[in-house]
Amino acid sequence: MTVSEDTTATPPTPEPWFTREEGRWTHQWKELYEEVVTAGLCTGCSACVIACPHDVLGYEHKEGGYRPFHLEEELGDSDCVHGQKGCTSCTRACPRFRDWEPTADEHLFGRVRETDELHGITEQVLLVRATDDHINELGQDGGLVSTILIWLLEEGYTDGALVSYLEGDGSTWRPKPGVATNREEVLAAAGSRYTYSANWLAYDEAKERGLENLALVGMGCQVSSPAVMWSRKIGKVGKPIKFNIGLLCSKTFD
Repeated sequence: MTVSEDTTATPPTPEPWFTREEGRWTHQWKELYEEVVTAGLCTGCSACVIACPHDVLGYEHKEGGYRPFHLEEELGDSDCVHGQKGCTSCTRACPRFRDWEPTADEHLFGRVRETDELHGITEQVLLVRATDDHINELGQDGGLVSTILIWLLEEGYTDGALVSYLEGDGSTWRPKPGVATNREEVLAAAGSRYTYSANWLAYDEAKERGLENLALVGMGCQVSSPAVMWSRKIGKVGKPIKFNIGLLCSKTFD
């Protein structure tokens, strides 16, 4: 029996993209633009936009958009003056930039996933629903996420949540990122969204309102970013995210 056939064999630990001995993280917007944005790997999570300390990355939250773009004219779309000077925030925040899963797993769980853990490392798998019938009725499935958010707010673990609402009276079904700080706002954000909502974009609103302990709710492509920020040591942007709640998107069921 070869090692490749032995399911009990321990897979080698992937090498990180940088170590302290090799020096600091130096990857900047130019590399992110070439390797993620123009390569078609960008999921539109907007983490790089929120992480940019110089406010030089833009984002259009509408059909045909959902991608970051560079705002400064000096070096055009593909390069950044601040990146040339050493700013690396955008690549530290991006969950699609190079090999991120091993370092994120190590940071969160103290180990990398095994070869048979295709869906990541899990500690428990539960089938649940809200015991509050009103919440259960408003939720997409069982109202679990709404219940968790309300409990976190009422127990003082968080003071806000990055969620999505519907524009206007909801008749267009267009989602918009927003902040929920109480039970009523959480329930207003309950239910499905049938087009993309980059909930990270509500981060600035939360900071303007003085909120310091946040929950992020989003699709898998969005909630991958906090673990990346923490493991790549991005600094203050990732610190307010205390709870990270991932939802199942259509691709999960395909």
